[in-house]
Amino acid sequence: MQYSMDIPADACDSHLHIFDPRFAEQPGNGAPFRDGTVRDYRAVAARMGTRRAVIVQAKRYGTDNACLLDAVAQFHGQARGIAVVAPGVDDATLRALDAGGVRGLRFSVWNPADTVMTVDMIDTLARRIAGLGWHAQLHMSGDQVVAHAAMLARLPCPVVFDHMARLPPGLGVRHPAWGIVRGLIDRGRCWVKLSGAYLNTLRGGPDYPDAGAVARAFVQAAPQRLVWGSDWPHVTERPHVPPDTVRLLALLAQWAPDAAVRHRILVDNPRELYGFD
Repeated sequence: MQYSMDIPADACDSHLHIFDPRFAEQPGNGAPFRDGTVRDYRAVAARMGTRRAVIVQAKRYGTDNACLLDAVAQFHGQARGIAVVAPGVDDATLRALDAGGVRGLRFSVWNPADTVMTVDMIDTLARRIAGLGWHAQLHMSGDQVVAHAAMLARLPCPVVFDHMARLPPGLGVRHPAWGIVRGLIDRGRCWVKLSGAYLNTLRGGPDYPDAGAVARAFVQAAPQRLVWGSDWPHVTERPHVPPDTVRLLALLAQWAPDAAVRHRILVDNPRELYGFD
């Protein structure tokens, strides 16, 4: 594979998490996560050549977004945040999050036994954030996308699917969730993150060819609705050998061979979706 490629100025990593020992993690997660600070990430970003970042609230912090807001502030205007909140969050808190650079709420409902947000919160909270111009970022399985297609279609705010919409490996675009996601894209209601290749594979790394087939299908279908994310620091992969983040970015050269399309995915689309100046 091509291991390196030209990275355009203002390229954005649109999915990463920050862990900082200055902020208490929620109990029940074991030892605090190490080597996940803004300083740690900047060393990786320097290797990748990315400048902008979208920081997604880590599950270990629950609905306490203090670490997230602190991390966004450390980027001095070159980062945005995706928060997690309780269903009864007040308007003042949402406005404060907006002022701190938050542009969406994340609903990670992939594993119902291990989630802060639940599917039944999506509709209600989407209505709360629509007026702020935020989006609902969804980490759902392909089967969940199918089961909740009617709800997704009626949401009043845009939807961003994490990790290539988690189409089941082995089926990929033959899974019925593909058509549902494509329909939302075609109606201008949806974006997809080209991230988490190692979450969408049966064949494994370092190239993740089955996940790559899904990524290429999205690139061919809707390059104007895609962003790329590293998923650093690869929390799910800690029990294994963590992937090389730079090599994950280099996969984009396989998925989107045209440099103009990569520029769109890395620069233009994040600017539109997250409101970078």
